[in-house]
Amino acid sequence: MNHRFIPLSVPNLKGNERNYVNEAIDMEWVSTGGAFIDRFENAVKAYVRSEGAVACQSGTAGLHLSMLLCGVGSDDAVIVPTLTFIAAVNPVRYVGAEPIFMDCDESLCMDPEKLKEYCETCCKFLDGKLIDASGRHIKAVLVVHVFGNLADLEMICDIAEQYHLKVIEDATEALGSYYLSGRFAGKFAGTIGNVGVYSFNGNKIVTSGGGGMIVSQDMELLNHAKHLSTQAKSDDVYYSHDMVGYNYRMTNLQAAVGLAQLEQIEDFIDRKKQNYCCYLEHEINLIPFRKEIRPNYWFYAYLSNNRDKLIQHCTEQNIQVRPVWQLIHTTTPYLNSTNFKIERALYYYDRIVCLPCSSNLCVDDIARVVQIVKEQERLSL
Repeated sequence: MNHRFIPLSVPNLKGNERNYVNEAIDMEWVSTGGAFIDRFENAVKAYVRSEGAVACQSGTAGLHLSMLLCGVGSDDAVIVPTLTFIAAVNPVRYVGAEPIFMDCDESLCMDPEKLKEYCETCCKFLDGKLIDASGRHIKAVLVVHVFGNLADLEMICDIAEQYHLKVIEDATEALGSYYLSGRFAGKFAGTIGNVGVYSFNGNKIVTSGGGGMIVSQDMELLNHAKHLSTQAKSDDVYYSHDMVGYNYRMTNLQAAVGLAQLEQIEDFIDRKKQNYCCYLEHEINLIPFRKEIRPNYWFYAYLSNNRDKLIQHCTEQNIQVRPVWQLIHTTTPYLNSTNFKIERALYYYDRIVCLPCSSNLCVDDIARVVQIVKEQERLSL
Protein backbone atom coordinates (compact mmCIF):
# COMPACT_ATOMS: atom_id res chain seq x y z
CA MET A 1 0.00 0.00 0.00
CA ASN A 2 1.97 2.97 -1.32
CA HIS A 3 -0.73 5.62 -1.59
CA ARG A 4 -0.60 8.53 0.80
CA PHE A 5 -3.18 8.68 3.58
CA ILE A 6 -6.43 10.52 2.75
CA PRO A 7 -8.01 11.67 6.03
CA LEU A 8 -11.74 12.01 6.58
CA SER A 9 -11.88 15.62 7.73
CA VAL A 10 -8.92 17.73 8.81
CA PRO A 11 -8.38 21.47 9.34
CA ASN A 12 -7.33 23.88 6.62
CA LEU A 13 -4.90 26.24 8.39
CA LYS A 14 -3.58 28.46 5.64
CA GLY A 15 -4.90 31.88 6.67
CA ASN A 16 -3.95 34.22 9.53
CA GLU A 17 -3.91 31.50 12.19
CA ARG A 18 -0.18 31.69 12.87
CA ASN A 19 -0.14 35.50 12.78
CA TYR A 20 -3.00 35.82 15.25
CA VAL A 21 -1.61 33.19 17.61
CA ASN A 22 1.76 34.94 17.60
CA GLU A 23 -0.03 38.20 18.33
CA ALA A 24 -1.81 36.61 21.29
CA ILE A 25 1.51 35.25 22.58
CA ASP A 26 3.16 38.65 22.17
CA MET A 27 0.34 40.13 24.27
CA GLU A 28 1.13 37.43 26.87
CA TRP A 29 -2.56 36.70 27.23
CA VAL A 30 -3.07 33.09 26.24
CA SER A 31 -5.68 31.80 28.69
CA THR A 32 -9.30 32.81 29.26
CA GLY A 33 -10.03 36.45 28.63
CA GLY A 34 -8.11 38.47 26.07
CA ALA A 35 -8.84 40.58 23.03
CA PHE A 36 -9.20 37.72 20.55
CA ILE A 37 -12.15 36.25 22.45
CA ASP A 38 -14.08 39.50 22.06
CA ARG A 39 -13.06 39.74 18.40
CA PHE A 40 -14.10 36.17 17.69
CA GLU A 41 -17.46 36.60 19.45
CA ASN A 42 -18.14 39.79 17.49
CA ALA A 43 -17.11 38.14 14.22
CA VAL A 44 -19.46 35.18 14.74
CA LYS A 45 -22.25 37.55 15.76
CA ALA A 46 -21.78 39.60 12.58
CA TYR A 47 -21.47 36.55 10.31
CA VAL A 48 -24.65 34.78 11.45
CA ARG A 49 -26.49 38.03 12.24
CA SER A 50 -27.38 37.19 15.83
CA GLU A 51 -27.89 39.68 18.62
CA GLY A 52 -24.82 38.37 20.36
CA ALA A 53 -22.41 35.47 20.82
CA VAL A 54 -20.72 33.92 23.85
CA ALA A 55 -17.57 31.84 23.40
CA CYS A 56 -17.24 28.69 25.49
CA GLN A 57 -15.01 25.69 26.01
CA SER A 58 -16.74 23.30 23.59
CA GLY A 59 -19.97 22.68 21.75
CA THR A 60 -20.91 20.27 24.53
CA ALA A 61 -20.38 22.98 27.15
CA GLY A 62 -22.54 25.28 25.05
CA LEU A 63 -25.34 22.72 24.97
CA HIS A 64 -25.08 22.18 28.73
CA LEU A 65 -25.43 25.92 29.30
CA SER A 66 -28.31 26.02 26.81
CA MET A 67 -30.23 23.48 28.87
CA LEU A 68 -29.81 25.69 31.91
CA LEU A 69 -30.75 28.83 29.97
CA CYS A 70 -33.97 27.15 28.83
CA GLY A 71 -34.93 26.12 32.35
CA VAL A 72 -34.42 22.38 31.88
CA GLY A 73 -33.78 20.66 35.18
CA SER A 74 -34.27 17.62 37.33
CA ASP A 75 -37.15 15.34 36.31
CA ASP A 76 -37.90 17.33 33.14
CA ALA A 77 -37.68 15.84 29.65
CA VAL A 78 -36.20 16.99 26.35
CA ILE A 79 -37.08 15.62 22.91
CA VAL A 80 -33.88 14.74 21.04
CA PRO A 81 -32.79 12.92 17.86
CA THR A 82 -31.30 9.45 18.02
CA LEU A 83 -29.19 9.94 14.89
CA THR A 84 -26.52 12.33 16.14
CA PHE A 85 -23.30 12.34 18.14
CA ILE A 86 -23.88 11.42 21.78
CA ALA A 87 -22.40 14.76 22.95
CA ALA A 88 -25.62 16.41 21.76
CA VAL A 89 -27.72 14.39 24.19
CA ASN A 90 -25.50 13.94 27.24
CA PRO A 91 -26.15 17.54 28.43
CA VAL A 92 -29.79 16.56 28.98
CA ARG A 93 -28.57 14.18 31.65
CA TYR A 94 -26.06 16.74 32.99
CA VAL A 95 -29.03 18.78 34.24
CA GLY A 96 -30.92 15.76 35.59
CA ALA A 97 -33.48 15.58 32.79
CA GLU A 98 -34.43 12.66 30.56
CA PRO A 99 -34.17 12.46 26.75
CA ILE A 100 -37.00 11.25 24.51
CA PHE A 101 -35.62 9.96 21.21
CA MET A 102 -37.08 10.81 17.80
CA ASP A 103 -36.51 9.35 14.35
CA CYS A 104 -34.91 11.24 11.45
CA ASP A 105 -36.28 12.18 8.04
CA GLU A 106 -34.49 12.04 4.67
CA SER A 107 -32.31 15.02 5.66
CA LEU A 108 -30.95 12.94 8.59
CA CYS A 109 -32.39 15.60 10.91
CA MET A 110 -35.33 15.18 13.30
CA ASP A 111 -38.56 14.04 11.64
CA PRO A 112 -41.13 16.78 12.37
CA GLU A 113 -44.08 14.57 11.42
CA LYS A 114 -43.18 12.02 14.07
CA LEU A 115 -42.49 14.80 16.55
CA LYS A 116 -46.01 16.08 15.95
CA GLU A 117 -47.48 12.57 16.22
CA TYR A 118 -45.64 11.91 19.48
CA CYS A 119 -46.87 15.13 21.07
CA GLU A 120 -50.44 14.47 19.96
CA THR A 121 -50.71 10.77 20.81
CA CYS A 122 -48.26 10.04 23.63
CA CYS A 123 -48.49 13.17 25.76
CA LYS A 124 -51.00 15.35 27.56
CA PHE A 125 -51.07 19.15 27.35
CA LEU A 126 -52.15 20.31 30.79
CA ASP A 127 -52.08 23.87 32.14
CA GLY A 128 -49.74 24.94 29.35
CA LYS A 129 -47.32 22.06 29.94
CA LEU A 130 -46.59 19.08 27.70
CA ILE A 131 -46.47 16.01 29.95
CA ASP A 132 -45.10 12.63 28.81
CA ALA A 133 -46.42 9.22 29.82
CA SER A 134 -44.14 9.09 32.86
CA GLY A 135 -45.38 12.43 34.15
CA ARG A 136 -42.32 14.47 33.17
CA HIS A 137 -42.68 18.01 31.93
CA ILE A 138 -41.20 18.20 28.42
CA LYS A 139 -39.41 21.54 28.47
CA ALA A 140 -37.57 21.66 25.17
CA VAL A 141 -36.80 20.10 21.81
CA LEU A 142 -33.14 19.75 20.82
CA VAL A 143 -32.76 20.03 17.04
CA VAL A 144 -29.47 18.86 15.50
CA HIS A 145 -28.58 20.08 12.01
CA VAL A 146 -26.81 16.91 10.88
CA PHE A 147 -23.75 17.08 8.56
CA GLY A 148 -24.53 20.70 7.65
CA ASN A 149 -28.06 19.91 6.47
CA LEU A 150 -30.89 21.85 8.10
CA ALA A 151 -33.92 20.48 9.89
CA ASP A 152 -37.44 21.53 8.99
CA LEU A 153 -37.51 24.29 11.57
CA GLU A 154 -40.73 25.83 10.25
CA MET A 155 -42.74 22.81 11.31
CA ILE A 156 -40.68 22.11 14.43
CA CYS A 157 -40.99 25.70 15.65
CA ASP A 158 -44.76 25.62 15.07
CA ILE A 159 -45.00 22.45 17.18
CA ALA A 160 -42.80 24.00 19.86
CA GLU A 161 -44.95 27.11 19.97
CA GLN A 162 -48.13 25.05 20.24
CA TYR A 163 -46.81 23.05 23.20
CA HIS A 164 -44.72 25.79 24.86
CA LEU A 165 -41.40 24.09 24.19
CA LYS A 166 -38.05 25.85 24.03
CA VAL A 167 -36.05 25.19 20.84
CA ILE A 168 -32.34 24.52 21.27
CA GLU A 169 -30.44 24.35 17.99
CA ASP A 170 -27.38 22.14 17.92
CA ALA A 171 -25.71 23.79 14.93
CA THR A 172 -22.31 22.36 15.82
CA GLU A 173 -22.02 20.88 12.31
CA ALA A 174 -23.85 23.64 10.45
CA LEU A 175 -22.00 26.93 10.84
CA GLY A 176 -22.59 28.73 7.54
CA SER A 177 -25.73 26.84 6.53
CA TYR A 178 -28.83 28.99 6.03
CA TYR A 179 -32.35 28.85 4.62
CA LEU A 180 -32.95 30.16 1.10
CA SER A 181 -36.74 30.21 1.17
CA GLY A 182 -39.72 30.02 3.46
CA ARG A 183 -40.39 31.81 6.71
CA PHE A 184 -36.74 31.68 7.75
CA ALA A 185 -35.19 32.69 4.42
CA GLY A 186 -31.77 34.25 5.00
CA LYS A 187 -31.49 32.99 8.57
CA PHE A 188 -28.49 30.92 9.62
CA ALA A 189 -28.53 27.64 11.50
CA GLY A 190 -28.41 28.39 15.21
CA THR A 191 -30.17 31.78 15.05
CA ILE A 192 -33.83 30.70 14.90
CA GLY A 193 -34.49 28.80 18.12
CA ASN A 194 -34.26 30.22 21.62
CA VAL A 195 -30.55 29.45 21.63
CA GLY A 196 -28.05 27.94 19.19
CA VAL A 197 -24.64 26.34 19.62
CA TYR A 198 -21.62 25.98 17.30
CA SER A 199 -18.55 23.77 17.70
CA PHE A 200 -14.97 24.47 16.67
CA ASN A 201 -13.62 20.98 17.17
CA GLY A 202 -10.74 19.90 14.96
CA ASN A 203 -12.92 18.29 12.28
CA LYS A 204 -15.43 21.14 11.93
CA ILE A 205 -15.57 23.48 8.94
CA VAL A 206 -14.12 26.21 11.18
CA THR A 207 -11.87 25.04 13.99
CA SER A 208 -10.05 26.52 16.92
CA GLY A 209 -8.74 23.12 18.00
CA GLY A 210 -11.62 23.04 20.47
CA GLY A 211 -14.20 25.46 21.74
CA GLY A 212 -17.77 26.45 21.00
CA MET A 213 -20.07 29.44 20.68
CA ILE A 214 -23.56 30.17 21.97
CA VAL A 215 -25.77 32.53 19.95
CA SER A 216 -29.25 33.91 20.50
CA GLN A 217 -31.49 36.83 19.64
CA ASP A 218 -32.10 37.20 23.39
CA MET A 219 -29.32 39.20 25.05
CA GLU A 220 -30.62 38.40 28.52
CA LEU A 221 -30.02 34.71 27.83
CA LEU A 222 -26.55 35.42 26.46
CA ASN A 223 -25.56 37.58 29.41
CA HIS A 224 -26.63 34.76 31.71
CA ALA A 225 -24.65 32.27 29.59
CA LYS A 226 -21.50 34.36 29.96
CA HIS A 227 -22.09 34.65 33.70
CA LEU A 228 -22.49 30.89 34.11
CA SER A 229 -19.48 30.14 31.90
CA THR A 230 -17.19 32.24 34.08
CA GLN A 231 -17.94 30.48 37.39
CA ALA A 232 -20.88 32.85 38.00
CA LYS A 233 -18.47 35.48 39.26
CA SER A 234 -20.42 38.57 40.30
CA ASP A 235 -17.47 40.68 41.41
CA ASP A 236 -14.18 40.74 39.51
CA VAL A 237 -12.15 42.11 42.41
CA TYR A 238 -13.39 40.14 45.42
CA TYR A 239 -14.33 36.94 43.62
CA SER A 240 -17.92 36.86 44.76
CA HIS A 241 -20.15 34.17 43.21
CA ASP A 242 -23.94 34.25 43.28
CA MET A 243 -24.67 30.72 41.99
CA VAL A 244 -22.94 27.53 40.87
CA GLY A 245 -21.02 28.34 37.70
CA TYR A 246 -18.70 26.53 35.30
CA ASN A 247 -15.19 26.89 33.95
CA TYR A 248 -16.46 26.99 30.37
CA ARG A 249 -14.63 29.95 28.84
CA MET A 250 -12.63 29.73 25.64
CA THR A 251 -8.93 30.60 25.68
CA ASN A 252 -7.45 33.56 23.85
CA LEU A 253 -5.24 31.23 21.78
CA GLN A 254 -8.25 29.24 20.62
CA ALA A 255 -10.10 32.41 19.71
CA ALA A 256 -7.12 33.63 17.69
CA VAL A 257 -7.22 30.48 15.57
CA GLY A 258 -11.01 30.59 15.33
CA LEU A 259 -11.04 34.19 14.15
CA ALA A 260 -8.57 33.41 11.37
CA GLN A 261 -10.65 30.40 10.37
CA LEU A 262 -13.89 32.35 10.28
CA GLU A 263 -12.32 34.84 7.88
CA GLN A 264 -12.06 31.96 5.37
CA ILE A 265 -15.39 30.21 5.91
CA GLU A 266 -17.00 31.15 2.60
CA ASP A 267 -13.92 29.91 0.73
CA PHE A 268 -14.10 26.66 2.72
CA ILE A 269 -17.77 26.24 1.82
CA ASP A 270 -17.09 26.90 -1.86
CA ARG A 271 -14.35 24.26 -1.92
CA LYS A 272 -16.45 21.73 -0.05
CA LYS A 273 -19.31 22.32 -2.49
CA GLN A 274 -16.96 21.79 -5.43
CA ASN A 275 -15.70 18.54 -3.92
CA TYR A 276 -19.24 17.39 -3.14
CA CYS A 277 -20.23 18.03 -6.76
CA CYS A 278 -17.08 16.24 -7.94
CA TYR A 279 -18.20 13.08 -6.14
CA LEU A 280 -21.61 13.39 -7.82
CA GLU A 281 -20.00 13.85 -11.23
CA HIS A 282 -18.19 10.57 -10.65
CA GLU A 283 -21.56 8.90 -9.92
CA ILE A 284 -21.01 8.62 -6.19
CA ASN A 285 -24.55 9.33 -5.02
CA LEU A 286 -24.20 11.20 -1.77
CA ILE A 287 -27.19 11.95 0.43
CA PRO A 288 -28.51 15.31 -0.85
CA PHE A 289 -28.95 18.48 1.12
CA ARG A 290 -32.33 20.18 1.27
CA LYS A 291 -33.08 22.22 -1.86
CA GLU A 292 -34.39 25.14 0.18
CA ILE A 293 -31.08 25.72 1.98
CA ARG A 294 -27.51 26.81 1.34
CA PRO A 295 -25.61 24.09 3.21
CA ASN A 296 -22.04 24.30 4.41
CA TYR A 297 -21.37 20.84 2.89
CA TRP A 298 -19.62 19.76 6.08
CA PHE A 299 -19.87 15.96 5.72
CA TYR A 300 -20.53 13.72 2.71
CA ALA A 301 -22.76 10.72 3.48
CA TYR A 302 -22.72 7.82 1.01
CA LEU A 303 -25.23 4.95 1.18
CA SER A 304 -23.85 1.45 0.77
CA ASN A 305 -25.53 -1.90 1.16
CA ASN A 306 -22.13 -3.26 2.18
CA ARG A 307 -21.14 -0.71 4.79
CA ASP A 308 -18.65 -2.74 6.80
CA LYS A 309 -16.88 -4.24 3.78
CA LEU A 310 -16.55 -0.81 2.22
CA ILE A 311 -15.13 0.67 5.43
CA GLN A 312 -12.63 -2.18 5.71
CA HIS A 313 -11.57 -1.87 2.06
CA CYS A 314 -11.07 1.89 2.28
CA THR A 315 -9.08 1.50 5.48
CA GLU A 316 -6.83 -1.06 3.81
CA GLN A 317 -6.27 1.43 0.98
CA ASN A 318 -5.21 4.19 3.41
CA ILE A 319 -8.46 6.12 3.03
CA GLN A 320 -10.18 7.18 6.23
CA VAL A 321 -13.96 6.74 6.22
CA ARG A 322 -16.43 6.11 9.01
CA PRO A 323 -19.97 4.89 9.68
CA VAL A 324 -22.57 7.18 11.14
CA TRP A 325 -22.76 7.27 14.93
CA GLN A 326 -24.37 4.43 16.85
CA LEU A 327 -27.99 5.45 17.36
CA ILE A 328 -28.04 6.94 20.82
CA HIS A 329 -31.17 5.17 22.05
CA THR A 330 -29.23 1.89 21.57
CA THR A 331 -26.19 2.98 23.62
CA THR A 332 -25.75 1.70 27.15
CA PRO A 333 -26.61 4.94 29.03
CA TYR A 334 -29.93 5.34 27.20
CA LEU A 335 -31.30 1.83 26.78
CA ASN A 336 -34.17 2.55 29.17
CA SER A 337 -35.05 5.95 27.69
CA THR A 338 -38.22 6.54 25.69
CA ASN A 339 -37.94 6.30 21.92
CA PHE A 340 -40.72 6.82 19.41
CA LYS A 341 -41.07 4.87 16.15
CA ILE A 342 -37.38 4.76 15.26
CA GLU A 343 -37.38 3.39 11.71
CA ARG A 344 -35.61 5.54 9.13
CA ALA A 345 -32.62 6.12 11.42
CA LEU A 346 -32.09 2.34 11.55
CA TYR A 347 -31.99 2.24 7.75
CA TYR A 348 -29.39 5.00 7.58
CA TYR A 349 -27.32 3.57 10.41
CA ASP A 350 -26.86 0.31 8.51
CA ARG A 351 -25.81 2.03 5.28
CA ILE A 352 -24.07 5.38 5.77
CA VAL A 353 -20.36 5.63 5.06
CA CYS A 354 -18.88 9.10 5.46
CA LEU A 355 -16.31 9.83 2.75
CA PRO A 356 -13.32 12.23 2.90
CA CYS A 357 -14.56 15.81 2.83
CA SER A 358 -11.77 18.15 3.98
CA SER A 359 -11.78 21.59 2.39
CA ASN A 360 -8.18 20.98 1.26
CA LEU A 361 -9.13 17.73 -0.53
CA CYS A 362 -7.81 17.76 -4.12
CA VAL A 363 -9.31 16.35 -7.32
CA ASP A 364 -6.80 13.51 -7.42
CA ASP A 365 -7.75 12.51 -3.87
CA ILE A 366 -11.41 12.38 -4.83
CA ALA A 367 -10.62 10.32 -7.93
CA ARG A 368 -8.81 7.74 -5.78
CA VAL A 369 -11.64 7.58 -3.25
CA VAL A 370 -14.12 7.11 -6.10
CA GLN A 371 -12.00 4.33 -7.59
CA ILE A 372 -11.78 2.43 -4.31
CA VAL A 373 -15.48 2.85 -3.49
CA LYS A 374 -16.57 1.62 -6.92
CA GLU A 375 -14.08 -1.23 -6.79
CA GLN A 376 -15.51 -2.52 -3.52
CA GLU A 377 -19.12 -2.02 -4.58
CA ARG A 378 -18.49 -4.08 -7.74
CA LEU A 379 -16.97 -6.86 -5.65
CA SER A 380 -20.06 -6.89 -3.44
CA LEU A 381 -22.57 -7.34 -6.27
